[in-house]
Amino acid sequence: MIEAKIDKFLNDFKIKYELMPCDPELADTEDFCKYYNVPKSNSGNTIIIASKKDPIIYSACIVTAEYKLDVNKIVRKLMGVRRLSFASAEQTAELTGMIIGGVTPVALPPDINIYIDKNIENLDYIILGGGSRSQKIKIDINSLLTIPNTQFIEGLGIPL
Repeated sequence: MIEAKIDKFLNDFKIKYELMPCDPELADTEDFCKYYNVPKSNSGNTIIIASKKDPIIYSACIVTAEYKLDVNKIVRKLMGVRRLSFASAEQTAELTGMIIGGVTPVALPPDINIYIDKNIENLDYIILGGGSRSQKIKIDINSLLTIPNTQFIEGLGIPL
């Protein structure tokens, strides 16, 4: 089960976190922030990106709900590919074991680079998907970099 894998990962890497139960119907960012009174600036979206050509390579990108991902410039350059897109729900589930609305950078396959918008670095905490639509994970920002293959990237997010 993905929740057990995520819990083990968080504890193995000594990441400071708090699990937050979430109504699956309210897992999408806009609904979650509104219902649970969470600032959009502290609500993170983990987005899986896939290259278009074989062999397909993936990355995970994190921006807050106040930003959209700069896929065409920044992510393309980071991944070193000419064409890419948002991974489909099927690709995301197959790669991560998670469904859209619950994707988290925690416990991803070890070969996936995780790019985090630099603006997030200034927060005290961020709330991310919890592996399913029934939970979220509140993570201390300083703990984010203990997740393998993570780096903060300037300009990854474009303000909405």
